[in-house]
Amino acid sequence: MIERIDTGARSSKVVKHNGVAYITGQVAEGANITEQTKACLAKLEAELLKAGSSPEKMLRATIWLKDMSDFAAMNLVWNAWVPEGHAPARACGQVRLAREELLIEIIVDAAYD
Repeated sequence: MIERIDTGARSSKVVKHNGVAYITGQVAEGANITEQTKACLAKLEAELLKAGSSPEKMLRATIWLKDMSDFAAMNLVWNAWVPEGHAPARACGQVRLAREELLIEIIVDAAYD
């Protein structure tokens, strides 16, 4: 069975199938990478909870940065947020994001109960 949560015309915020919750990419406003990363992670955690999951159950994360010079600052926030011993498989790369002011987008797949 496939379950979709908060489905719109273009996408669903969460799609659940076979024990995995696929969370749509999270972006956020903020003056710098630290603020945007914190806001993205707060939104991501809310979506994980809607899916019956949590940061401890993350399987994979994909992080897109507007500029790789923000990598170290983003990692400081990420490392503080990820529960110790529960780091997911992760990829991070540089891309052109949907809006000029966006510095980061985070996409996560996670197990759920």
